[in-house]
Amino acid sequence: MYLKAFIFCLLLFFAASPLIAAEQIEVVVRGLEGNALKNVQAALSLPEGIVRDGKVNFPWLEHFIRQADEKVRTALEPFGYYNPEIRIILETVNQELYRLLAEVEPGPPVRVSDVHIFLQGPGSDEASLNELIAQFPLKKGDILLQEEYEKAKGTLKARALEAGYLDAEFSTHRILVDRIEESARIELGMETGPQYYFGETSFEGAADYPDKFLKRYLAYKSGDVFSSVKLRQTQLNLINSERFQEVIPSPEREKTEILHLPVVIRVKPAPSRRFRSGIGYGTDTGARFSIKYSDLNSLSRGHELRAELNISERLQGVGVSYRIPGYKDLDSFTEFKGNAQREDTDTYETRIVSLEAGNTRSLGKGRLGTAYLRLHHEDSTVASEKNEAFLVLPGIRLSANRYDNLIRPSRGYLYAAEVRGTHAYLGSDIGFIQGILQGSILIPLPWRLSLYSRIRAAATAQEDALSEIPASLRFFAGGDRSVRGYKYQSLGPKDEKGEVTGGKHLIEGSVEIERALFSDWGIAAFYDAGNAFNSLSDIQMYQGAGLGLRYYTQIGAIRLDIARQIDVDNPSTRIHFSMGIEL
Repeated sequence: MYLKAFIFCLLLFFAASPLIAAEQIEVVVRGLEGNALKNVQAALSLPEGIVRDGKVNFPWLEHFIRQADEKVRTALEPFGYYNPEIRIILETVNQELYRLLAEVEPGPPVRVSDVHIFLQGPGSDEASLNELIAQFPLKKGDILLQEEYEKAKGTLKARALEAGYLDAEFSTHRILVDRIEESARIELGMETGPQYYFGETSFEGAADYPDKFLKRYLAYKSGDVFSSVKLRQTQLNLINSERFQEVIPSPEREKTEILHLPVVIRVKPAPSRRFRSGIGYGTDTGARFSIKYSDLNSLSRGHELRAELNISERLQGVGVSYRIPGYKDLDSFTEFKGNAQREDTDTYETRIVSLEAGNTRSLGKGRLGTAYLRLHHEDSTVASEKNEAFLVLPGIRLSANRYDNLIRPSRGYLYAAEVRGTHAYLGSDIGFIQGILQGSILIPLPWRLSLYSRIRAAATAQEDALSEIPASLRFFAGGDRSVRGYKYQSLGPKDEKGEVTGGKHLIEGSVEIERALFSDWGIAAFYDAGNAFNSLSDIQMYQGAGLGLRYYTQIGAIRLDIARQIDVDNPSTRIHFSMGIEL
């Protein structure tokens, strides 16, 4: 109500105010529409100073009117109109307002009568260039659109450079317009010059890093066709490693007389040792505090040493990892981890000490495969049952992540599949095998809407009773990233006392529609469903739905959700709050 009143007062204010100087001459264009109209309007924009101190400079205005005809003709040519009929009129509306009227009859557009595009030089048979020529957007009979011509011309030049023809130039580039016949002939010829290749690559400014380690960031190999895109990708790889403040790749064309260009990459290292601390809050964890230490060049070999201390109301833990990068590709590495943590929820209490060794290999762009072996000791209490177990736990994990942005993605998907298990033959106290599948997808929709959906499913086959399996290896549902409307880990099979004991299997999913607001905000409506269970015959799906508010920051999204339980007696409403990157 107050906002409407404020806007109404503003409208009254401006309606009652005298016209500002620029509004004393009104420019009106008739007879056009779309982009042609916008281009003509821009061409007829009045120069500053034509009205000063409330008075129109008529000599200057008359000079502008004499030029207006040519301005309109030039503005129409990019859209194929070369024979327009134009009438420029200056009208007096009242003592304080004049109207400059441009009445335009564009006439029939000029159409392409012939297109002749050709290549000369060593690259005349280059398939990617000839493919672009075959797909040239302007063909015989089309309206002559100069924007399409210039765009296609630029694409052809960019493709030539990307194919290694660094000396490529247009030897012929002209459009011959016959205004009488209302036709145009396009002639475009490119001299490709020789094809260049990558030579040897050297680094300057990174003496503390082994040369073999640095070259794992190269997006090309010596002998590959020279590509500025691959050079920029190399620069991005090095910057994203967080090891360098500045990366400047320079092909040394003047230092070679052959077609293999040496590349010098000059870098400015960032500090390799860092401390970071953080505080936050989430309804799953409560208030939390963390300290992180990292050394990104341990032993001066590019190895990564990381240590982290996390303290929250429900979870306390310390972890250390040591990562040895692989030299086959950028995403391969071997990692050793140590972890000790305590978690205390309304459902269970558990203490874990674990050691893990794993090897991760790239399976293609965005796809990873990991094999690991974990030594796991856990002391837990679920409901009124206490459990202590030692496990030798091997596993395999496959994953792919193709979201376009980690902070505020607009599209993409994630999936992961994991199989893990153990047996008394390996030295474990119990035997079981588990499979876990999860995935998510984000799809952009019209009107700044997006659809986000996720699903997670798991199954267990075990030799021993479920009560012998530690709490962290059982399945529970409920919470910020599960079924909203319910407490964290509060859903699952119950014992005779009504206490949740966790389940052998799990299925849960969510569908969420978000509407973007401004540049950093969003509102969402969501529906969640899921539960943990021991057999399909006793599965009961719990449901929650609600509305959410999103605020996107450089450290991830701040999410506030209000969820209502569905299809239960005496449903309750629960607030969920979280901050960070969630995919």
